[in-house]
Amino acid sequence: MSFSKSERTKKRIIEMVAPVFNKKGFEGTTLSDITAATGLTKGAIYGNFGSKAKLAEVCFDYNTKFLQKGLSMTWAVQLTSIGKLLGLIAFYEQNFDKLISNGGCPIMNVAIESDDLHTLFKEKAKTIISNWQSEIITVLKDGQATGEISSKTDAKAIANFYIASIEGGILIAKTTDDKQSFFDITKNLKSLVNNQLKSTI
Repeated sequence: MSFSKSERTKKRIIEMVAPVFNKKGFEGTTLSDITAATGLTKGAIYGNFGSKAKLAEVCFDYNTKFLQKGLSMTWAVQLTSIGKLLGLIAFYEQNFDKLISNGGCPIMNVAIESDDLHTLFKEKAKTIISNWQSEIITVLKDGQATGEISSKTDAKAIANFYIASIEGGILIAKTTDDKQSFFDITKNLKSLVNNQLKSTI
């Protein structure tokens, strides 16, 4: 697929600025940060995106697309519910260093910063988390239907616990500079899947 010069310029700006927004946040990222990252003038930035808010929005979409695409591909190759749940954990373990070097999980970063200040970003983060909840719930219920996962499993509660464990694990590891803490958390999450969720029938 070929891109016009304008499209290539926008793509390059997004790739260079997305990590900056993820690390510094919307409020913390200045136009000087953006021009320094891209080597372009403020006029060029506004000419391509119109505003800092619009650029931040497309950068957020870019940052989260990596996670969404990666998880979709990971789950696509797994044929069982247990395999999908473990595959989700493995995806984050394998990409932990990349996430941290890029400033942490963009979903959590935006959710924390936006709160009630930036409703657009809050709604985007809310939608992604809601979709993630629904996907995990579906996997769990599919597993219950086939007898692979215990019928006693509360799918919604486990989905929320899953998300909280992964996101919280990234936050703890990043804040304390202790990578092992994340892997300790995912180890326990894997134990939950293998020893509590898996049906014994």
